[in-house]
Amino acid sequence: MSSVTQRDRYLVFGAPRVPEEAIKAVVEVLRSGWLGTGPRVVAFEEAFAQYIGAPFAVAVGSCTAALHLALRLIEVGPGDEVITTPMTFAATANVIVHVGARPVFADVDPRTGNLDPEAVRNALTARTRAIIVVHYAGRPCEMDAFLELAERNGIFLIEDAAHALEAFYKGRKVGTLGDLAAFSFYPTKSITTGEGGMLTTKVEAWAERARILRLHGLSRDAWRRYSEEQFSDYEVLEAGYKYNMTDIQAALGLAQMPYIETWRRRREHFWRLYNEGLKDLAGIRIPPEDTHIVHARHLYTIQVNPREAPFQRDELIHLLHQAGIGTGIHYKALHLHRFYQEAFGYRAGMFPHAERISEETLSLPLTAHMEESDVLYVIDTMRRLWQKGKT
Repeated sequence: MSSVTQRDRYLVFGAPRVPEEAIKAVVEVLRSGWLGTGPRVVAFEEAFAQYIGAPFAVAVGSCTAALHLALRLIEVGPGDEVITTPMTFAATANVIVHVGARPVFADVDPRTGNLDPEAVRNALTARTRAIIVVHYAGRPCEMDAFLELAERNGIFLIEDAAHALEAFYKGRKVGTLGDLAAFSFYPTKSITTGEGGMLTTKVEAWAERARILRLHGLSRDAWRRYSEEQFSDYEVLEAGYKYNMTDIQAALGLAQMPYIETWRRRREHFWRLYNEGLKDLAGIRIPPEDTHIVHARHLYTIQVNPREAPFQRDELIHLLHQAGIGTGIHYKALHLHRFYQEAFGYRAGMFPHAERISEETLSLPLTAHMEESDVLYVIDTMRRLWQKGKT
């Protein structure tokens, strides 16, 4: 097998870019005497809602928490089914299990990796309560078809927008299309709060209940209990969760928001470099382009066809690692994991498009933290590997 020269600095997959003002904002919070949920969280929610164009945004501890709360708000429970994609992180389906419902997978579009509306249509039953679409890699799903399915069948539509902060579908912002949407601020995302997420909705009652559920079901959070002139009592309204975001996290996220579009344009430039540098490599399928969407450019996912490329996907991962390049796999299809097979009877062969993508997909480094030279190094490394082939 070919070997390549490793450079001095390892190119970490998904390393975040944290501007100096974000660090200063966190230091200010640390010196303020108020570290929990407070005024920075409120400011972050307001700024985020304005950016997305959603009436309400509720900051939480993770995108997983936002998805879980979304299902709670629409009263999904035992006996219900929720349709989603197997080409996603486990959290998307795990939250369905957490509320006692059954995750029903449907196959994906082989071109985009996004949930296939026709496959969802075929998976609908009398028990279907909701659809969770995942805007895979930052590419919006075909939302017109899903909106029509949801309206015609009287079911809810939730957007898992963990990859898609900057995305638009036919001029409409992701996060405003479905009934509820969940965003992620994990370290690999466009902006990061270390850990954190946001729930967006048009329904004020849902936003109010989400704020109660995110902190143990209390009628008053700590900021409202302790920041006034005297202590204010509270009631436990229902059994909620410890899903609140802290002011430390919110300050970090708030300071990055002015950079969202600048960083997307930077990743867009890197994306174009990848496209140009890799498009003629045998067995490599670069991401398709569409004119009716604005892609968030979150993950640059290629597919490695083992019948045409000199290396299988896992061999390529190893060779790139040897060259000092970190990569990712997004994802091993969920129905191939032991839990979903044992708990729900899923088996290999049930979702062939998802399985093929699962076996062939590889995510190359793509963050605003990178330099153009990093992208060119990845391209040059792959082209040299292809020239040498297997030895």
